[in-house]
Amino acid sequence: MTNGTATPTDLDTRLEAHRTELTGYCYRMLGSSFEAEDAVQDTMIRAWRSYDKFEGRSSLRSWLYRIATNVCLDMLTAGNKRARPMDLTESTPLAQAALTPRPDNTWLEPMPDARVLPTTDDPAEAAIAKESVRLAFMAALQQLPAKQRAVLILREVLAWKASEVAELLGTSVASVNSALQRARATLAERKEPGADATVSDPLDEDQQKLLDRYVAAFEGYDMSALTALLHEDAVMTMPPFDLWLTGVGDITGFMTTLGAPCAGSRLVPVQVNGLPGFAQYKPDPEKGGFSPWAVQVLEISDGRITGFHCFLDTQRWFPLFDLPLHLEAETDQVEQGA
Repeated sequence: MTNGTATPTDLDTRLEAHRTELTGYCYRMLGSSFEAEDAVQDTMIRAWRSYDKFEGRSSLRSWLYRIATNVCLDMLTAGNKRARPMDLTESTPLAQAALTPRPDNTWLEPMPDARVLPTTDDPAEAAIAKESVRLAFMAALQQLPAKQRAVLILREVLAWKASEVAELLGTSVASVNSALQRARATLAERKEPGADATVSDPLDEDQQKLLDRYVAAFEGYDMSALTALLHEDAVMTMPPFDLWLTGVGDITGFMTTLGAPCAGSRLVPVQVNGLPGFAQYKPDPEKGGFSPWAVQVLEISDGRITGFHCFLDTQRWFPLFDLPLHLEAETDQVEQGA
C-alpha cells in the first residue's frame, strides 16, 4: 500500500500503531503526562493533514518522530522545566513542615506504564524502556536543553543511529555527537535522588515480599513495621506541595501528625514510571468507604524503600490510571483497569 492509496481507516490504524511509543517519547521530552498526550494528538493530526505530502523517503515511524519532535520543541520554547520538590527547595525538618502548593505546571508528573511502554518480547529492551521513564531519570532529562534532550532520548533510549537523528533534526552527525556528549556530561555531574533504584522486571521474590510488607505496614498504619522497610535516608515527596522530607524519623513523624487522616487507607497496585506503585484510598467519613488520596511511586534499593513519592492531585491521576474515584467499604482491593 502506498501513501497515495491509503484509506482513512488504513491510515488511522497505521498511525495508532505508533501511539504508545510516541507518548513515551513525548513524555520523556516534556515531563508531563497530559502534555505528552496532547503532543501526540497534535502529531497525529499533523500527520493526517500532511500525509499526502509524505513521499516515503523515510519510514512512517521516522516521519512521525520528526513531527513529534517539532511539536515538543515548540512546546518547550517557554523554557518551563518540570521538577521534583528536591529540585526546588531544601529538605524541610518535620518541625518546620508546611504544605505549600505550587502550580500544576511546576511538577514532573507520573505516568502509567501501559501508556508509554510498548509491548516487547526483548527483556533487555523492556528494561531500558522502564529505566528511561523512572522519576530520577525523568528529572535528570529536565535539566537538559531541549535539543540535547531529544538527542539523548533518540540515541540512548531508542537506539537510533547518529545519522538518523541528524536527518530527523536537520543537522549534522558531528552536531548530534557533540550534543550527546554534552548531555552525558550534564547527567554525569548530577546525582538524582532515586537514581540507584533497582527494580527487576518482573519483581523478584524479595522485592515482592518487601512490597507485601509495605502494604501490610501502611494499611495497618504500623510505624514500627514501616520503619523496618525504609532506608535511613529515604525521601518522601508530595506534589503539588513543595515540602519534602528526609529520613525515617521525619517521614513516620509526618505520617502520624499531618498525615494522620491516612490511617486505615487501602492500597491498590499500579505500574507507574517503570516502578512499583499504589493508588491510595483513605477512609471517607462523609460518604463511607474510601476516597482517592494519592498515587504512590516507590523507589527500592538494596532491599529497602529509598523513595516514597505521593502525587496528590487525584482528580487528574486516578482517571489517567483507569482507577475508580470511590471504593466501597467492603472492597479491600480492586484491579486496575485496562
